[in-house]
Amino acid sequence: MPALAPNDLFTILPALLLSLFGCALLVLRFDSPSFPVLLLTAAEALAAAALWRQSGFLGLTGFSGAILIDSFGLLLNTVCLAAALLVAWGAYAHLARLGEDHPEFYSLLLLAQAGMFLMIAGTELITVFIGLELSGICLYTLTGFHRDNPRSSEAALKYVLLGAFSSGLLLYGFSLLYGLSGSTHYPVIARALASHSPSEPIILLAVVPLVLGLLFKVAAAPLHLWAPDAYDGAPTPATAFLATAGKAASFGLLLRLLVGPLHDLRPAWDGLILFAALASLTLGNLSALTQSSAKRLLAWSSIGHSGYLLLGLVAANRSGIEAILLYLLVYTLMTAGAFLLLAGLDREGITDFRGLLWRHPGVSLLLVILLVSLAGLPPTAGFIAKYTIFLSLLQAQKFALAVVAALYVAVSLYFYFRLLREIITPSGPTPPTLTLSTGWRAAVGLAALLSLTLGLYPEPILAWARSTLP
Repeated sequence: MPALAPNDLFTILPALLLSLFGCALLVLRFDSPSFPVLLLTAAEALAAAALWRQSGFLGLTGFSGAILIDSFGLLLNTVCLAAALLVAWGAYAHLARLGEDHPEFYSLLLLAQAGMFLMIAGTELITVFIGLELSGICLYTLTGFHRDNPRSSEAALKYVLLGAFSSGLLLYGFSLLYGLSGSTHYPVIARALASHSPSEPIILLAVVPLVLGLLFKVAAAPLHLWAPDAYDGAPTPATAFLATAGKAASFGLLLRLLVGPLHDLRPAWDGLILFAALASLTLGNLSALTQSSAKRLLAWSSIGHSGYLLLGLVAANRSGIEAILLYLLVYTLMTAGAFLLLAGLDREGITDFRGLLWRHPGVSLLLVILLVSLAGLPPTAGFIAKYTIFLSLLQAQKFALAVVAALYVAVSLYFYFRLLREIITPSGPTPPTLTLSTGWRAAVGLAALLSLTLGLYPEPILAWARSTLP
């Protein structure tokens, strides 16, 4: 076994810190139910410091090129870190009401995030697959964390079975890439595939299963059917993490592969991505129209957001990749905030929100900001995110796609405003008294504030996205 190089541990320092704190949460016992949240916050603070330190060593590799420090990985790992923090702060009061306020929840968040780091920063197939499975196992467990709820157990079982199928597709594609190149490292694979035609049967056999497996991970149609059940059955804070950090890490892996070693084989996967984008927009938005549950409405709309993200890849230009990174950052804020708000209110049906504005105006304002941002209306960050996607399509002269995407924004306005209509309707059953924790207020308030502030002043995130490419 080769000795560790001086750079190796530094390149995975954030993942090491997250793993150590995650394991500590598993073996220690705490008298205070809020102490695991404080320990997770400390872990995230140290991981953030490690990511900031790595930003001074862009281009550094570790473990013989298996890990790469670059702006792309730093941005997406920051997104995952922000998602974990928001979820942890907003989760403990909700978990206490369910009787599931165990430190294992926060341990799973940290260990999943460590796996996501390997998915995003990895440039070698085995490393990436280890990260994929580590995060996957943690996400499966988080989905079934509410052990006394049959819906949670059923959702976890469906997620595990379909997740195993998607992992098999990915592993099949990885094995063929190794057979074609003789290596598991992205640069070597890219050089080996440059001599192959995208229309060769062996290339299609490698690329199509791989892309399908990744489409499952990002909850894009036609491999999306697990998402509504998993999002609905999981404890709502776990849903927030799955829908944000899980999607961001999966899109990171998708971009690493398609813009990296598989870039020259674009004709082999471009049509599949286009179909998945249009199918996700169609099924996600149209299915959300008929939902009576706010949680399932957000689950289906998340599939629609995957469609917008995939359109950035369809644009096939630099602006499209920048738009995806910006969209992931904004999407994480508004989606985590929306799901955590549902957790804090402890309501599921859309009609349960009737009259909320007249009883809890402050909470209602936060929900309105997040829903307007999810709909993509100014002056929120959601508008900036969708605008950059449309701009990349227009720059690529894909005018028909831009029109179709804009029409689906109009469709989404209906179901988001359906919920808004219930909020402002001055009648309805008397809701239970809200007992909102300080952490919940901080998480949801920060998500809503940033969704509004970044819409009014988007230059910092636009500049960050422009400086970051895989």
